[in-house]
Amino acid sequence: MQQNFEEREPDWRASVQHFERMIQSDEQPFFDLDTYEHIVEHYIGEGDWAHALKACELGLEHFPYSLELMLDKAHLLAQNNHYDDALDLLERALLFNPRDLDVLYMMGGVYNMMGEFEQSIGAYESMMEQTEDEDKDDLLFQMGQAYQNWGKYDEAITHYKKAIERNINNENALYELAFCLDITGELEKSISYYEDLIDRDPYSHNAWYNLGIVYSKLEKFDEALHAYDYAIVIKEDFASAHFNMANAYMNLERYKEAQAAYEQTLLHEPPTADLYCHLGASYEKLDQFETALEHYRKAIKLDSEWDEGWYGVSVCLTAQGKWIEAVSCIKKAIKINEHIADYWLTFAELEYRIGNIFSSIEAFEKAADAEPDYAEVWLKWSLVLFDQGQHTKAYEILQQGLDEVPDCADLYYRATAYLLHSGDYREALLNLEIALTLDYDAHVQLFEFFPELEKQKAIYKLIDQYRK
Repeated sequence: MQQNFEEREPDWRASVQHFERMIQSDEQPFFDLDTYEHIVEHYIGEGDWAHALKACELGLEHFPYSLELMLDKAHLLAQNNHYDDALDLLERALLFNPRDLDVLYMMGGVYNMMGEFEQSIGAYESMMEQTEDEDKDDLLFQMGQAYQNWGKYDEAITHYKKAIERNINNENALYELAFCLDITGELEKSISYYEDLIDRDPYSHNAWYNLGIVYSKLEKFDEALHAYDYAIVIKEDFASAHFNMANAYMNLERYKEAQAAYEQTLLHEPPTADLYCHLGASYEKLDQFETALEHYRKAIKLDSEWDEGWYGVSVCLTAQGKWIEAVSCIKKAIKINEHIADYWLTFAELEYRIGNIFSSIEAFEKAADAEPDYAEVWLKWSLVLFDQGQHTKAYEILQQGLDEVPDCADLYYRATAYLLHSGDYREALLNLEIALTLDYDAHVQLFEFFPELEKQKAIYKLIDQYRK
């Protein structure tokens, strides 16, 4: 029987453990250069920058001219905001390796991190002539990044387009281009650019995908679905396209199709807390609260600090009438992230339902502080006060809301309802006129607030007065 004998790969874990033991016992470790490089690589991969930097320093004591260790140390220094030290080390590396492009490339990155954008761009430009054609798109992308961070979006757009011209599949350039076009208000005009890219290469899944992103940002979700569909036809396992397609379906309120697209995403990439939350939301919109709960719980099992997961669980439990359990979950979401108005709003409504009025009002105040222009906060807060018989205070809360969102028709319609209830018909008519001007069709909400036929007739007369 013939056997295949292969070389055993070195077990670097043993070297890492030996390194750590020697550090702890204050011994002076010595390894060959290859081992030092792998120890540093291990710690960088683990995100343990302190140990990685220590390994670089000890390695450089024994191998002071090692370019790999100098580059790693410069990278770590820059990540710790020691930019001048990183540049000094790179200058030293350049003395020993004057033609090495990796040194210049890292210098460009460090200058960018420092906010020295002109010098960053200069470093990348100095590399262009020496760089192989197939790698020039990355340099152009890096220059685009420097211009973007500089706030010079037009120049960034120019360089991203040049990068894409050299490599239509440069995903980073395609993504950042869409971002800059959005910032500059040029998204609509950019559609023809993406269509030209597709004409150039009809089978570029990235071009179709980024066209979909543009349409999504423009809220043209049907067109976005068409683009994402082509991207998926070309690359069936394109998880991001499946995910964005699902989001487009959600925006179109086609929740069943959204759920199916999220499930497809799960088939093509490892599950994440974010993906489970999106999938949970699609089931929630279909009123399948038990299944939604399962997915939200999977999210927090993957990441117990994922506040959206706790929020989703709370919403589903609320829908099932399990208010006490829901309060516990929304408190966890707020503890993780106290800056989300929806979390405070949900907490406020739950506290009101279980009779904790004072706590409910405090939560409404927090929601308004978190997002003052969120009309739903003012509407629900005022309704709690109105239900408590505090009609004047309810109207005052609406006025505070209108100070923040002066063009919100819903707030004016609600003010009209409260004033009608209080018998202040003159003030009610003034508010109704403004509301009808802002959004005439939304007046039907008044009939929901006043189900009594006689009051509805009176409202009809007010609306007729406005028409005349």
